[in-house]
Amino acid sequence: MVHQEQFTISTKGHRQMDDLTEQVAAVIARSKITTGIAQVFVVGSTGAVGTVEFEPGLQRDVPEMLDRLIPPSREYGHEQAWHDGNGHSHLQATLLGASLSVPVANGKLMLGTWQQIFHLECDVRPRQRTIVVTVLGE
Repeated sequence: MVHQEQFTISTKGHRQMDDLTEQVAAVIARSKITTGIAQVFVVGSTGAVGTVEFEPGLQRDVPEMLDRLIPPSREYGHEQAWHDGNGHSHLQATLLGASLSVPVANGKLMLGTWQQIFHLECDVRPRQRTIVVTVLGE
């Protein structure tokens, strides 16, 4: 069986992290799938999803780490082509990835006690992000 839903989130721009865990869990509950996998995907080339302990320290640390690894710069090819200030945004999102798969058991996400699903806004502008959740299983 396959069940798919989508929802939107509004972001204020670069470095904003949102906890998606409850919204994804609600999709799984509505799917009636008890064993399988949930795939979470953010539509757009400057958004990313992953798992982390969603607490204030890591909400600061993850974006800061990405800014150290891939800082804003006019040297990126994307920036030279488009001059829109978000070349680093595309690279950061590419590094983290646009999708995540999480096992489902007994109708629930198989996450650790301190593990939540997050979205990170890598773009420099506010965005409306569409999150697609596809649940496969039985």
